[in-house]
Amino acid sequence: MSEQNNSFHYTYSSAQQKEVEAIRKKYVSDTAEISESKLEKLRKLDAGVTNKAATISLCVGITCLLIMGLGMSLIMSEFGDGLGTALEWTLGLLCGGIGMAGIIAAYPLYQWVLKRERKKAAPQILKLTEELSQE
Repeated sequence: MSEQNNSFHYTYSSAQQKEVEAIRKKYVSDTAEISESKLEKLRKLDAGVTNKAATISLCVGITCLLIMGLGMSLIMSEFGDGLGTALEWTLGLLCGGIGMAGIIAAYPLYQWVLKRERKKAAPQILKLTEELSQE
């Protein structure tokens, strides 16, 4: 007589598996080691490099935009009643010029920070990519 295998196997879909993992991570204690796959580490390293460069250049760009706006308001309004027109124009042009220069410099700053951060992260990323390509 042949024996029948009456067992039941169920596997979760990838979306359900992600949800299960997300719930599990909520209940794992902070001291417990949560294993992170090499691919996730690689993605985090790469995103960290790009995000840092973008954050720095955005902060510089937005700050310089506000400085340029201050210069525009000095030129176009009656901001400083006691200052006199020549001084208002001079300060306005100075603030506007500094602001424009900073806005123009934001993208080259992004490129410079990105290049510098890529050099810092390169050994770890190359090691992880080599390990992943061998698997």
